[in-house]
Amino acid sequence: MNLVIGAFPYFALPFVISLVLVPVCKLIGLKLGFYAVENARTVHHGRIVRIGGVAIFLAFLISLAVLWAADDTLNGILIGGFLVFMGGLLDDIYDLSPKIKLALQVGGAVFAMLFGHLHLDSLHIFSLTLDNPVLTYGISFFWIVGITNAINLIDGLDGLSSGISTIVTLTIGLLGFFMGRRDICILALSLSGAILGFLPYNFHPASIFVGDCGAQFMGFTIACMSLLGFKTTALITLGLPMLVLFIPISDTLIAIVRRKLKGQRIFEADRGHLHHILMIKLKLGHRRTVLILYVVTLLFAGAAVLSYFRPKLGMFIVVALLLGAEIFIEYTGMINPHFHPLLSVANRLTGHPRMLDGEDPVDTRYLEEEKKS
Repeated sequence: MNLVIGAFPYFALPFVISLVLVPVCKLIGLKLGFYAVENARTVHHGRIVRIGGVAIFLAFLISLAVLWAADDTLNGILIGGFLVFMGGLLDDIYDLSPKIKLALQVGGAVFAMLFGHLHLDSLHIFSLTLDNPVLTYGISFFWIVGITNAINLIDGLDGLSSGISTIVTLTIGLLGFFMGRRDICILALSLSGAILGFLPYNFHPASIFVGDCGAQFMGFTIACMSLLGFKTTALITLGLPMLVLFIPISDTLIAIVRRKLKGQRIFEADRGHLHHILMIKLKLGHRRTVLILYVVTLLFAGAAVLSYFRPKLGMFIVVALLLGAEIFIEYTGMINPHFHPLLSVANRLTGHPRMLDGEDPVDTRYLEEEKKS
């Protein structure tokens, strides 16, 4: 009971601050015209304010300033996060070029690594240990920038990035608790509280969007928390966070490969993301798609927690989840309609599913109709 009472303020204060600030952000956004722009990637209609991330950032910042004495690590997260947040906010207002946004993300990552000491000291891959600074700093850098963008890329449906970020953050906080890391618990409680104060306004039908400022800040902070607590845990360095972040990481990597195969630029928007596949191609609808992705995130999060206590059983569940994910990717043609190695083997053995090479297994007419409407 004392533990709950002690932890409560770190969650409750940012929750209340965020809950109060979101309507203020909506009012400011409406008056200044900070609306989400409809494009090839979005699915919303109408004028919806896209600076909701301001409430999350301020709630997180204010609550930690009130409740926790700053140290180098916290300053590294907050100052680096501020750079990333400002890059997203300026993009929400002025539509920055991807290069400028990336430059601010790089600046935030470098600051967190050099001044907040948020970097790997060594890299563990089963029994192999590597401690080359170029390698460890390089992986740390790409982890921060990569997760920052991964969370931003899944911000395509109401409540999706904020809900998944909440699940991820609470799972990292829970693992931090089992590891005896008070700092990770405080950061996780504060960030999840700030996000959950925003989520009621953002769940479908959303009245405000988190925007690039909020999505990038959530991703940046989650990446930093991962580096803070999982440098040497599990068989593979950062293995547990990678499991918890399976949805944004896999969706980002698949998008890169898909766009390269199509001859598109990496940063070019499309409707081939996981949430588009579920909502449009499989016709599951907006709310149901978001809830399904919450459940999948919870499954991978549960596998990560189980792997911490029962590595062998956890590994078995992880393999089963990854196999299911691979079959889904092949069936829906997320990477390429020609890519279905496992389903081709199944077809040879059982005659099902019947697929022609190069045929998209899911009817894409609904996708094209949606684009035209």
